Amino acid sequence: MTVMSDVAEAGRPAGLRERKKARTRAAIRQHALRLFREQGYPATTVEQIADAAEVSPATFFRYFPTKEDVVLQDDFDLVTLAALDAQPPELSPIAAFRAAATASLRGMSQADQDRFLETTRLTGEVPEIRARALDEFARTIDGIAARLAVRAGKAPDDVAARTLAGAIIGVIMSATLPLATAGQRPDIGQTYERIDAALALLEAGLPL
Repeated sequence: MTVMSDVAEAGRPAGLRERKKARTRAAIRQHALRLFREQGYPATTVEQIADAAEVSPATFFRYFPTKEDVVLQDDFDLVTLAALDAQPPELSPIAAFRAAATASLRGMSQADQDRFLETTRLTGEVPEIRARALDEFARTIDGIAARLAVRAGKAPDDVAARTLAGAIIGVIMSATLPLATAGQRPDIGQTYERIDAALALLEAGLPL
């Protein structure tokens, strides 16, 4: 990149830079998922993904630390957390999260829904992604716990908030992992019905 283009880039509004980064991130993910479908996850390399997205491997790693993260870092959790922030303060934590999950579903385009189901399937089928998913679950728990703590007027590292966040992720995992096994092709409605049912059970104290 030339010096003049560096200057031009630095002078752009932050919003434009962020949109450019978002487009690059989306392109990398889009081509990665396409290559996974066409030639399988194990046979697809970071170099192939970068070449298809017209970026360098170094740029790939700036957006996704590992190949597994292309699947796991799908941004849907960020949408749900934003929806959680928007819920009325009088709602209980679990009721607020259920409402946020429903709002996230309603805001999904068909392409978003297809990608969500595809990444869920890959997480269930590919051992490397399942192993890496533990780190992603930890990051998601951190995000949910911080939001729940704010709603309750507690410190970000409050044990109760973290425990509840872990319970939310746990019941979601228990509801969705059976659908992510090889050969399963659930639709988005079925997936979210199971998630909401699991959250409803948690809200009711997990009666059996």
